Amino acid sequence: MKKQKRQIDILVISDIHLGTYGCHAKELLHYLKSIKPKVVVLNGDIVDIWQFSKTYWPNSHMKVVKHLFNWMSKGIKTYYVTGNHDEMLRKFEGLKMGSLNIVNKVVLTLPDGKKAWVFHGDVFDVTMQHSKWLAKLGSVGYDILILINRVFNFISEKVFKKGKLSLSKKIKESVKSAVSFINNFEQISADIGISNKFDFVVCGHIHHPEIREIANDEGSITYMNSGDWVENLSSLEYANGEWTIYKFDEEDKKDMILNAEAEEADLNVEQLFDNMLHEFNMMRQ
Repeated sequence: MKKQKRQIDILVISDIHLGTYGCHAKELLHYLKSIKPKVVVLNGDIVDIWQFSKTYWPNSHMKVVKHLFNWMSKGIKTYYVTGNHDEMLRKFEGLKMGSLNIVNKVVLTLPDGKKAWVFHGDVFDVTMQHSKWLAKLGSVGYDILILINRVFNFISEKVFKKGKLSLSKKIKESVKSAVSFINNFEQISADIGISNKFDFVVCGHIHHPEIREIANDEGSITYMNSGDWVENLSSLEYANGEWTIYKFDEEDKKDMILNAEAEEADLNVEQLFDNMLHEFNMMRQ
């Protein structure tokens, strides 16, 4: 029996990085199928055009794209906020196709009148602004690290019966400059949001899911980051007047496996029926 889909007023999701080895497309698709949003904000780096290759585009990645387009075909308002890995889409800013809007930033007005300013966040990345080649090189290195991490975790779970470990997270948490960058990124985002009298500022880019209050001499604001679908498998949801962070967990994984087994069983039954029908037709001849 299928679970009833969760009703969500606003879904904010970013840094999916479709087209890379690090993308958890199967888990993402399972999540997308479990919810029913009224508004969707794709907050940058959805398709990784930097690393896009014709030789690597799994069916699971295409299924995610199809599901998003299916939402749009049903009239679900969708904002595609451009990021640095899909920056070529910035030339199409302002384009509207049905329920799809391509933008560089968007301000959402919530039912209570509060305003959420949404943008990807790479504009605050000094490396992006002045050494794009270095940022692209780092992106390739990051993808390789994610692959190594997956092998490491497979061995850890299957051979040593231990839990998973995120190597990239450990590196970020142990390197002071990385921690400082995240803190500066969040503070700068908040400062500009406060100066513009917004109630919420929503970013992606740094792959660090977060909801917290940030204040300065002018006031305060709620800073939020939707995280990513490479390491954290997270998103932001707005429902019942409240923002929350969703994270794909072990229960979701079990549910995904059960659904996959059920779908496979349905396909096997369908194949059996087709074979029986074929045999019956052959006998008639």
